Amino acid sequence: MKKSKPFPIPVRAKYSCLKCPGYCCSYPEIEVTPRDIERLAKHFGLDYRQAEERFTKYDPGEKVRLLRHRKDKVFESTCMLFDQDKRRCTVYEARPGVCREYPDSPRCGYYDFLQFERSHQDDPEFIALT
Repeated sequence: MKKSKPFPIPVRAKYSCLKCPGYCCSYPEIEVTPRDIERLAKHFGLDYRQAEERFTKYDPGEKVRLLRHRKDKVFESTCMLFDQDKRRCTVYEARPGVCREYPDSPRCGYYDFLQFERSHQDDPEFIALT
């Protein structure tokens, strides 16, 4: 009988995005790849060029494409695909690879900071901005 490889045990996240105001969506540089643009184009029923023009901007200094932002009531700005009322991604199933990989560890530093501040302020709705 052939010995099979052990099934990988998934890393269990030790945080919850449900109470987060979308800190990671406020990062000013959310890089996207051509595959990400294809995914967004398919999600919205657009061709590649339309999606690239509508959802991204080119950063000539870094020579990369970034998701466009818009002003936000909590943070300075957030990704344009972020629902600022529900504080959730509107394209979660089609989100870019960098968003799919975040955070790249079982802990989210902002979540830990947010929990500490909410406890310290004795306010479960407190939003720490620094």
